[in-house]
Amino acid sequence: MKAPELSIIIPCYNEEKSLTSVLRKVCDSLLTNSITAEIIISDDASKDQTLAKAEEFKATEPDIPLSIIQNEVNKGKGFVIRQAIQHAKGDYILIQDADHEYDPRDYPRLLAPVRDGMADVVYGSRFVGGNPHRILFFWHSIGNKFLTFISNMFTNLNLTDMESGYKLFRRDIIQSIRLKENRFGFEPEVTARISRIHAIRIYEIGISYYGRTYAEGKKINWKDGFRAIYCILKYNILDRKDKL
Repeated sequence: MKAPELSIIIPCYNEEKSLTSVLRKVCDSLLTNSITAEIIISDDASKDQTLAKAEEFKATEPDIPLSIIQNEVNKGKGFVIRQAIQHAKGDYILIQDADHEYDPRDYPRLLAPVRDGMADVVYGSRFVGGNPHRILFFWHSIGNKFLTFISNMFTNLNLTDMESGYKLFRRDIIQSIRLKENRFGFEPEVTARISRIHAIRIYEIGISYYGRTYAEGKKINWKDGFRAIYCILKYNILDRKDKL
């Protein structure tokens, strides 16, 4: 049986309010754009009805290849992403948050460079292109750009949005990397590690962004920003000799 083109990893923690509608959007985009895909929901020990919503959707949509990974202990977004990566079977792996910040209608844009044989990794950027972008927090945008700037200094990449939640990887590449971060340090760690792969081709595509406020469920905070700085230094300097 031929592998699906795309493995969509959806990390979840207490997303009962949005998960079903996000899954609908994902499936609508796959159908509209004729993308063959599997969906992997990786739950980080949610305390609400997230798992029940996932099981309900799976039961009502038996024709959609959907698997659910359940964790009994909360370990962080990076952990559940790493866990799901090893289960993926698609040609490419894409991270899709379980909220409405990122738009599945952007899938064709993210896939285009790899389909054309030009890219191995594609980052979706919230800061380039003419796509819709919700206006929210000034200091968050400064923080994101600062972290990207510091990351670029060490990786010698010219990304505009290292912290983007939309990242697409060739499966063989991302499964070969030994990732370690359990929380939001996944973004700087994976960027540091892929930047060291010889002749890797990294592209960036402008995407839409419908950010959330904290009242709407946003989870990342200032402590994660300091952790990101630590991870940039750790994986670009201290662990540089570590095996990928």
